Amino acid sequence: MRNKWCFSPVHLRAANNMRTILSFAAVLSFCALAQAPAATASGNAPPWMHAVVNAPIPAHDEKTNAVLLYSEDILNAQGNGKLKTIKRRAYKILRPDGSAFGTIRADYDAETKITGLRGWCIPADGKDYEIKDKDVIETALFGVEDGALFTDMRTKILQIPASVPGNIVGYEIEQEERPYVLEDEWMFQQPVPTREARYTIQLPAGWEYKAVWMNYPEVAAKTEGTNQWTWVVGDVKALRPENQMPPWRGVAGHMVVSLIPPSGGSAQKGFENWREMGNWEANLERGRRDPSAEIKQKVAALTAGQATQLAKMRSLAQFVQRDIRYVAIELGIGGWQPHAATEVFAHRYGDCKDKANLMSGMLKEIGIESFPISINTERGGVTAKTPAHMGWFNHEILAIQLPADLQDPSLVALVQDQNLGRILIFDPTDDLTPFGTLRGDLQANFGLLVTPSGGELIELPKLPAGSSGVHRSAKLTLKEDGTLSGDVTEVRLGDRANSQRYALKSAVKSADQIKPIETMLAGSLSTFRLTKASVTNLNETDRPVQFDYSLIVEKYAKSAGGLLLVRPRVLGQKGSDLLETKEARQFPVVFQGPSQDIDTFEITMPAGYEIDDLPPAVNADYGFASYHSKAEVNGNVLKYTRTFEVKEPAVPLEKVGDLKKLYRIIANDERNTAVLKPSHL
Repeated sequence: MRNKWCFSPVHLRAANNMRTILSFAAVLSFCALAQAPAATASGNAPPWMHAVVNAPIPAHDEKTNAVLLYSEDILNAQGNGKLKTIKRRAYKILRPDGSAFGTIRADYDAETKITGLRGWCIPADGKDYEIKDKDVIETALFGVEDGALFTDMRTKILQIPASVPGNIVGYEIEQEERPYVLEDEWMFQQPVPTREARYTIQLPAGWEYKAVWMNYPEVAAKTEGTNQWTWVVGDVKALRPENQMPPWRGVAGHMVVSLIPPSGGSAQKGFENWREMGNWEANLERGRRDPSAEIKQKVAALTAGQATQLAKMRSLAQFVQRDIRYVAIELGIGGWQPHAATEVFAHRYGDCKDKANLMSGMLKEIGIESFPISINTERGGVTAKTPAHMGWFNHEILAIQLPADLQDPSLVALVQDQNLGRILIFDPTDDLTPFGTLRGDLQANFGLLVTPSGGELIELPKLPAGSSGVHRSAKLTLKEDGTLSGDVTEVRLGDRANSQRYALKSAVKSADQIKPIETMLAGSLSTFRLTKASVTNLNETDRPVQFDYSLIVEKYAKSAGGLLLVRPRVLGQKGSDLLETKEARQFPVVFQGPSQDIDTFEITMPAGYEIDDLPPAVNADYGFASYHSKAEVNGNVLKYTRTFEVKEPAVPLEKVGDLKKLYRIIANDERNTAVLKPSHL
């Protein structure tokens, strides 16, 4: 499923995800290698840029690379359903890194035409520079989703010269498009401060609009003419990207606009609610899951000999997950409409919506009904208050309606729907997550459930913390010279197992397969030596990944005046310096999903030694997460156990201070030592 971006300054895209940051690096590299455009020194910048040359700069800190002095978006709807837009931006560069604001990117496709793309620079001293259409670089789209084999989306890149501190750079983009749905999104809050941002819509006679404000106090529109409205915001503060923050749309101020032509018009009106959007998607998918004779034969072969409906569903799920390759071919409406199940089955490839559609058709053959769910793989981009809009989602999964008598403990990704009853949420694209469960970033997420009666925004389930995590147990022996040795077993469940499977999917040598263990040990121990190591269940997604290894750590215990100082927490780090920053946190902290990590270390003490002092037990529970540890002695064995449980998928901003306290508590516990003394003392 495709989420279209029509215009994007590359710095704003870089604030959204790592894939785009890498795309941005590729853009800059490409531009550097290409022949530099010839700037026209005599081309004066437009009046709207010169009007802000002496304007006061919005409030900012010393780390701000640039400020947005002026932003203007003009949307002109045509009676035939076409939209004409003009976008203008003027930035003042404050620091060398602000030069990125001089590289502009405009994406388009077969339904979109870039009719104008120009850029200017107003130097602090000297004449204006101008870059025109003829100097624009046109290329294939940077940053397409993994697996996109072919797409009609392309990009134009404009690089404004002299984008250096003290100068003002600006651009203007004109576009024409015939959208599938008449809607728009005004993203006025950015990673830099904005002095003034304006948004104007001009509608034909008889047309109406619906505007919804997100993450920002609503501003009333001003009527500026017949069927013309303008919104203005000023002194909009910057939102600086942070690690583990919600997706940009989930926190930045923006306005969503749906355009509503008169009844009976040929254009597809903007969605006024989720039901309408569901109807639109249902129409796109109608009839496209109908099976061919070959599909029916395959279903029969896959389910032959399976005694239960659950076994049959698992067999079909495994086929679609593993035997249908993820390959996206997105041309025109193909970014949202699935290919026919017969095509996907025949070619053995498709994107997320293709795989979900095929899976739905195959389930139908065994009497199981299912329905598509559109979702965003970044939790937080859609909430219960989000208005209907086709740009929110980038992925499609399935809601499988379970028979009333089907009860099985392996089916944990369950939702009780008021109309469909008990439904199982399943991702046919995710070949690492077994049938019945759900990976962390989809948990507690909101998706659009599409049924024949329309669309319904539902919240996906949050799985128990114990469904994902690392369970580590070790039996170790400590010698009088401080050498520690023994055996360790690590069992990785759920997402923790899947992350290892993904990282090691191309590893065929045993030496490469144990690298995650070596990396973890290097973060816990200054020196170590592995004497043996192995991994099991790496390719069996319905079982935990297990690492078994033996190690020797010289001088693990430190000698001090005849005493031995031993850190009971031998391996693994649960603390984090995420919040140890000078700047106050702006956003909630987002986790991959609930998890539970358990460590048990048993250390046999050297002969002639006994415990003189133990670290205190820790019991910290903040609701969203908890940490418990305990060191105790049983005979000549020092036993340390701890459990770190993440219960909620995110920590709200008002509780971030508690998370910081928790991480510090964990860090202190991880550093604590036990003191061993000779028994005769």
